[in-house]
This record gives sequence, structure tokens and C-alpha cells, in this order.
Amino acid sequence: MDKTIREADGLLMRKFTPGEEVLPVPGQENILITSALPYCNNVPHLGNIIGSTLSADCFARYCRSRNRITAYICGTDEYGTATETQALKEGITPRELCDKYYLLHKEVYDWFELSFNHFGRTSTPQHTQISQSIYLNLYKNDLLLKETNLQLYCEHDHRFLADRFVEGTCPYCGYEDARGDQCDNCTRPLDPIELINPRCKIDKNHVVSTRSSDHMYFELNKLQPRLEAWIKESWKKGKWSSNSVINAEGQFIDARLKQGLRPSPVTRDLKWGVPVPTPDGKEDGMEGKVLYVWFDAPIGYPSITANWLSDKWQEWWFHPEHVKLYQFMGKDNVYFHTVLFPSMEMGDGRPWTMLHHISTTEYLNYESGKFSKSRGVGVFGPDAKRTGLPPSIFRYYLLTARPETGDTMFSWADLIAANNNTLIKNFGNFINRVLKFVAGKNYGGVLPDSKDQPGPLSPETDVDAAFVKDINALFTSYIDSMDAVKLRPGLAIVMQISSRGNQYLQDSGLDNTLFNTKPERCAEVILRAVNLIYGLSALIYPFMPAISATILEQLNAPPRTVPTELSIDVLPGHHIGKPAPLFKLIDEKKAEEWRHMFGGVHDAVKAAEAENPVSKRKAAAAKKAAVVAKSNVPKSPEVIELENEREKQAELVRNIKAGKGPEGADLGEALAELLRLKARIADAEVPK
Repeated sequence: MDKTIREADGLLMRKFTPGEEVLPVPGQENILITSALPYCNNVPHLGNIIGSTLSADCFARYCRSRNRITAYICGTDEYGTATETQALKEGITPRELCDKYYLLHKEVYDWFELSFNHFGRTSTPQHTQISQSIYLNLYKNDLLLKETNLQLYCEHDHRFLADRFVEGTCPYCGYEDARGDQCDNCTRPLDPIELINPRCKIDKNHVVSTRSSDHMYFELNKLQPRLEAWIKESWKKGKWSSNSVINAEGQFIDARLKQGLRPSPVTRDLKWGVPVPTPDGKEDGMEGKVLYVWFDAPIGYPSITANWLSDKWQEWWFHPEHVKLYQFMGKDNVYFHTVLFPSMEMGDGRPWTMLHHISTTEYLNYESGKFSKSRGVGVFGPDAKRTGLPPSIFRYYLLTARPETGDTMFSWADLIAANNNTLIKNFGNFINRVLKFVAGKNYGGVLPDSKDQPGPLSPETDVDAAFVKDINALFTSYIDSMDAVKLRPGLAIVMQISSRGNQYLQDSGLDNTLFNTKPERCAEVILRAVNLIYGLSALIYPFMPAISATILEQLNAPPRTVPTELSIDVLPGHHIGKPAPLFKLIDEKKAEEWRHMFGGVHDAVKAAEAENPVSKRKAAAAKKAAVVAKSNVPKSPEVIELENEREKQAELVRNIKAGKGPEGADLGEALAELLRLKARIADAEVPK
């Protein structure tokens, strides 16, 4: 079929091929993007995916649609205690575990159409070499401090026990199954040595003792003034999203910064990890130890780049003057990317490319609860394909629910409504209506001629002036939102543009009558509408790349860049492809089926009970609450407010049971919320 596309510099998008060498070019926009490295010992759920990898992919695709030189890097974080622990559980070696989960993660991300330039892993020779070079530079620059500490030791296995290999009684709340790093009951962070009656998780019958061990610590305190100055400068210049280290007003809110940074651990007594190097051949007591996973994990970004580009990795990571680094993660990873890793780069002394913009998310919950692999609640890993829905629908819905400013909730009913209403009735309707009209008997699939000249349409001298102005303003808003990494508003603007397109068709009266009575006007409307569709193919590309490709196939046009103004780029005489609906209607009854398939509200009561087990957490809380009651301490405002909420929720439950509840109210969901409120009251009554 004949293609008639306007020739103009920058109109068409450069081709992207995963794995192909991409290097920054001085004087051009060079964008380096990372998403938090997922642990290789678990399976990502939808919250993990929108929290980092999908969000980063959306921005990477946007940058490519602006013809910016873009590198998107990610991979599995494979070292550390968590990997050793999971390998023991599964009865395999850490290497076998990492090989298994690397492939699983890659399968998941491939299905979600994530466009990494390279998806690698940290258990590689390049990672070891770069990690050790940073360690040695910190040592040389007098930023490492050796300390001797008491640690737990397994007399049976003749090894020190890292935090994940230990459990025992919490010294603060008496919970008997506290982990070595944190108590799941009172949530306090712990050092394994603090546990009462510590037990080896490998075998509870093993004798556990205490022994001293030497370890290296990174003296963050020496770099704090320089770090704080850099954070404020980068926060302002890169327009960071509000996060747990620095807020929207530019004030430090992280307690560790406010209290003064302390030396951070660098080494661990483990077998699976990057071996601690010996500086200048000197023995310093670190033989047989490995680098702490939170020290070596962020080094995975440059090391994975090195696995992709070999020695050329430094062109991305040692040229801050012409590379901008964007990093995506959930809120719990912010400290390591804004404090620890930048301090490592500063202390290393080489000219590292440092963080320009950080994009963080809050939590995505699942059907009024939390994702839980152990309870089978929520969509994990490759299970999304079990719904029969294409990846585009998940991508679209997750990006509309992206928790940019607060926690959001995944809901099957909302996903179905988004598909059946916004996508089908708005976006899909506009494109299908126009292309079917072109493909019909009136035009036979060939774009008609009109008085419009190739190039941008004038917003001043035309019957469609208001329409052109509106579209151009929306294009500008889209670019502003996406440049600021406001992905959710950016997607909303795309839907506004298609809605404005539908309004344009209505206002213009596009139908056979217009074709028969005003053929010139009809040709003008069609040509402008088709070119708006061409623009939409680029705007939707970051969010739903497969839908973008389908639109281009139906237009019979090559991929284009993001437009800045409405322009005649697909010219008269162009033959379009075969139109077809972009989306399929989803039966609303599917919501119930998928809730059963993936847990959800029908398992909400069990989930709430599991989150607050009566035998341990609630029993301990209740015991301490009784002490509070006996001491006649007045109830706090928090407890009073929660009790009021509990009474309202209890009344709602009673009304639903009596058949008097509001329309659509679910008894299981209401009961689960009542249980959560009761647990929160018990927690609030425990003395802090």
C-alpha cells in the first residue's frame, strides 16, 4: 500500500532494539534510567511492577518517543542473606536459586512489554570488579572504619549468623518469633545480638553463642555536609518527587540525616557475595568476608551497564556533564539511592554520573488488603496472563492507579470499568470511527485531498481554530507532565485528547450526509482527525506500546515522535490499513471470577486475621493494653477516633447483614475492615 508521509527532521522516531549498543553523545539529551533492582529470591507482584519497573519503562519509552538518547538498565539483585536463606529453604545452591529467579523475573517483565536496553544481574565478574574498586577507593580515601562487634555464632555449622539466619524473642514486646533484623510484632528494627533466646533458623537445635568479629563501616558522617549540599542542589534542579528524605519544601525529614549520619556497615560474615578485597596486599581481618548487600546492590546499576557495554559503560557513568540519571523505586528504597549510594560515589573520588531525578511511589494495595504470596492474595509474576487479558490492559490500569502521591488500590471492578468505558467508549471509539469512515465506500481506504497544506495547522485562521488551540494546549500539557515524570497525569491528558477528538467529530457532524452535501469540509475533518490519531499513536506509546503498534498498522504509518502541535503529516492519497476495534469488552462478571482466582475481598477476613494473629501479635498487644487500662491512663485522641470509626463500621456490618446496607456493599469486605480497625485500636493502646 502507498505511504504518503511528510518528510521533516525529527518527525519519525528512531528505531529501538533491545541489547543494541547505545552511547551518550555530547551536546544531545542523554537519559540514563534505572529501576530498583528486584531481589532474585521472590516473585514480583503488581505493586512491585508499577512501583519501579513499569514506571521506569513508561518514562524510557517517552524519552525514546522524543528521540532522546536513552538507556534503561535493570536486573536482579542476587547477593546477600535473603538469597542464602531462600536457597536453604528450597534445598538448592544460591547460584541455582539466582538462575531460577532471574529467568522468572525476565519472563514476567517480557510479558509486561518492558523495554530494557539490558536486563542483567549482579552475580557477575564485572559487578565484583566495580564493587571492589569502589571499596578500595573508599579505603584509600580514609572513609572506612574497622570495628569489632559481638555477633551470634552457630557452634554446629561454625559460622556467624547474619540477621536473616536468626530468630528469637523480641526484647521490647516479648514476641517469640522476632527476626534478626526486625520484630514483626512491634516493627522495631533489631540487631541479632539483642534477641532473647536466639535460635538458628537452619536448625533450632543448634547451639547459638556470641563471638566477636571485625567489620568495616563506611564513615558517612565525614561526607554529610557535602552530601546535604548536593541533595538540595539535585532536588531543586532535578525536581525530585516528594520522598522520605527531603520533602516538597526542601526540608530534610529523614531521621538519620537530622540526627547525624553514623558509619554504615560494609561487610558481612557470609559466603554468597562479593569478596572483600585486601588493600595493597595488607591483611586487615576482612579475609573470608563479603560486601554487605546494601553496599553492593546499587553498584549493580553501573555493573549491569558494564555487562551490556563492556568497557564503554564509563561513557554513561563517568560523564555527569552530559548525562542525566533518572531513578525509579518504591518509597522504602529512597534512603539508599539519595544518601548511601551518592555518598559512595562522592567518597570514591571519580566523576560519577549522579542522581538527577528520583521518582518514588507509595504502595499499591489489592482489593482493600495487601498482596500476600503466602495467602495467595493478589496477582504475582506470570499469573496475570491467566486472566486472558492482554498486557496493554494491565499496563493502562496500573499506570492510571500509579501511587504517585499516596497509596492506591488495585480493583478488578475498576480495571473492567477502565477498559469498557475510557478505552472502548473514548479512546478506541475515536480511532475506530474515523478509520472505518476512511475505509468505507466513500473513500475506499485512501485519504482525501483538502485545502490543508503539509505541516502545522494554523490555530488562528480557520473554522477549527478552537479545536486546534485545544489540541496544541493539551500536547504542551502532556509534554510538561511527562518531562516532570508525572506519568499518571500524562496518561489522563492522552484520554482528554481523544475525548476532544470525539467532540470534534460530533461538532463537525461527520457522517454520510456531510460527505454528500459538503465534501470539501468532510475531507478536511477526516484529514485532521487522521493526523490527530497519528499524534495519539506516539502519545499512547509509553503506556500501551502494543496498542500504539496496532494503531500504526491500521494507519499504515511508521512510528513517529511526540507532536508539539497538530500537523498534517499523513498526506492526501495515503492508503490506510484495515481498521478494527482496539479493545474488547470485558464481562463485568469477570471481576468476581478473578477475585476468587487471586484472593481479594472473599479472602479479606482471613487476610485481616492473618495480618493480626490472635495467638501472638494481638495477644501481646492485648496484654499490654490491659496494663494501660488498669493504670487509668486516659484514651488518646487517636484511640477515640479509631473507636468512633469502629462503631460506624460495626453499624455498617449490621445493616448489610439485615439487608439494609448501601448498594454494592460487600459483607466480607466490611467485616475485614472491622477486624483491621479492632487491630489498629489494640496497637494504638499499647504504650509506645
